[in-house]
Parts: sequence; C-alpha cells; structure tokens
Amino acid sequence: MSSNQFNKGPSYGLSAEVKNRLAQKYDPQKEAELRIWIENITGREIGPDFQKGLKDGVLLCELMNKLHPGSIRKINRSALNWHQLENLSNFIKATISYGLKPVDLFEANDLYENGNMTQVQVSLLALAGMAKTKGMESGVDIGVKYSERQERSFDDAKLKAGHCVIGLQMGTNKCASQSGMTAYGTRRHLYDPKNQILAPMDHSTISLQMGTNKCASQVGMTAPGTRRHIYDAKLGTEKCDDSSMSLQMGSNLGANQSGQVFGLGRQIYDPKYCPQSGPPGEAANAARHEDGGYY
Repeated sequence: MSSNQFNKGPSYGLSAEVKNRLAQKYDPQKEAELRIWIENITGREIGPDFQKGLKDGVLLCELMNKLHPGSIRKINRSALNWHQLENLSNFIKATISYGLKPVDLFEANDLYENGNMTQVQVSLLALAGMAKTKGMESGVDIGVKYSERQERSFDDAKLKAGHCVIGLQMGTNKCASQSGMTAYGTRRHLYDPKNQILAPMDHSTISLQMGTNKCASQVGMTAPGTRRHIYDAKLGTEKCDDSSMSLQMGSNLGANQSGQVFGLGRQIYDPKYCPQSGPPGEAANAARHEDGGYY
C-alpha cells in the first residue's frame, strides 16, 4: 500500500462528482420564480444570494406562517448556528403538517451548508404547488397543482353490476360481429378458382382450395353390426355384394371355439408316458409299473 492512503483524511458529505451532477439539475429560472413568490407572500426581500438569504431559516418560517398561520410559534433571530438550524427543522416539520410528502423534503444541512440546493428547490416548488392547491393566491403561477381526491360511494346493486364488466386490458369484442354468417347447418356452395369461375357474391361458398366433400357419399355402406360375407379372390370367387370381404384382408371363416372349456382342469400330455402305439389302457398300466404304482 502507498503512504498516501494512510495520510488521506476521512471524507464526509457528498463527493465532488455527485455535487456536480446535482448542480447541473439546478434551474436558475425556477430560482427566479421562487424568489418572486416568496417575496410577494412575505413582503420581504431575500437578497442577491438566494442560498444565503434563506440559510438562517427566518424568512422560511415567516413564509410558512403566512401559508398556515400559527404553524411555527417560535422563530429564532439569533446568529448562532444551532438557532438557525432549529428554524430550518421547524420549517421542515411545518411543511409535513401542511401536506408535503417526505420525498419532496430537504434536510437542514442541504440549505445551511449549501450541500444540495437542487433538493431545496424541489421542496420549495412542491410547497408552492400545495399552496396553489389550497387556494393561496400569490400573483405568480408557480408550482404544480395537486389533484384532489374524489371519493364515490356505490350501493350493492351498482357494485354487483360492475362484476359483469370486462376491462379493455383483457381485450374487447366491440368491433366483432356475426354479420354475413350463415345459419348453422345451412348448405354451402363450392366453386373452383382454377376453372376461372368468378368468386361468389356471398360468404356461403367454399373454395375448392379448402377441400371438398362433393364426391363423398355413404351409398352401399351397411348398417353397423350387419354380417359381411367372405370370398377368396385367388379362387376366382366373385363377391356377391359390397358387404363381402376379400381373404386378402384376413378371414375368420374357419375359427370356432369348439372343444374349449372355461374354468375346468386341463390334462397335461407327455409323450414319454403316452406311447403312440398300443391301446390306451396298456400305456397307462406301463406308466404305473415304472412309478411303483398299484394295480
């Protein structure tokens, strides 16, 4: 580490870069308007330096008492630092009671030490706007008038009716209509643009580019569950009607369930114990002799 880092003393307040940025946001035109506004209301002059004329807090306290009489009961006219800082603190508290938001306030050191005059200007402009909102006339059009809160009360019937209204943020069907649509189930005509047929004059005609069911029919189809005959094309058998199926599709003609039992015991056949020749009784006796069975 270099020795300069140890020799450097502590730094307090805003850095030079931040001060320069805040100074660039300061508006001299607004300062001139605020000067006229404060002097018209208090009847006193600020002086050539705007910051030095307000840093003791006396003129700001008198301004606050003009806007809201009795808001600051004691004004210190001493030249001591803590008395002047007390005046600024009383002014800030009075502006809060007057209706200013905390985001619009400045700190006492912002004005007293000339640390952030941009925030002081913002606070005084907000105070002028609040005074205009409360009907204070000063002869200078300065500050933005605050919007007034308008409360409305609705009965239960009106509130329930509002539940059926869909906001425009969810979309709208204002321009939607079913004009020109045919009734459900109505026949729609077909035309082919390839054959240079003019487009129809209505919306009930479908182009062949969308497909067509013009040649489709259910003629010859049997009812569901109807028996279908089997024929073999290889044997030259001709089918009798459209309900006959070709053997190329497969056939169940020779299939049956003859000899099948359900739930009964099934005997196991082993050719070792069941020789192919001889009567069945002799084969069974031979099997008993080999197993040591009985006669």
